[in-house]
Amino acid sequence: MPSTGWTPSTVPYGADQTVYLVVDRFGRLGSFYREIEVERTDLETIITDLMSGQFNDPVRVVAFNTLEHWSEDVSKQIADEIQTRCDIEGVAVPEHVSDFVASHTSPTRQLSLRLV
Repeated sequence: MPSTGWTPSTVPYGADQTVYLVVDRFGRLGSFYREIEVERTDLETIITDLMSGQFNDPVRVVAFNTLEHWSEDVSKQIADEIQTRCDIEGVAVPEHVSDFVASHTSPTRQLSLRLV
């Protein structure tokens, strides 16, 4: 079959739906958006997959909605949700996602200015 250059779409057909993609790091190979079934790109599935170790070394989570024409890095919100769920259950953040949570939940350091 000849190549047409067509690639499958990640965006659900005609749906006003927010899709979440995970940027995963693979050492020397670099970082990539992981291929995920379209039906598995919702918020709850992404959080569940992160917590269960489905990703190698998650770096970032990006949400987008093509119908509404927006995209956003939601890594902090996802990391906060994972931390909250672990706190409620009284368990430590799973090792395989601890770097992701730590890097996105650590307090933002604000520099102080000297007043003269």
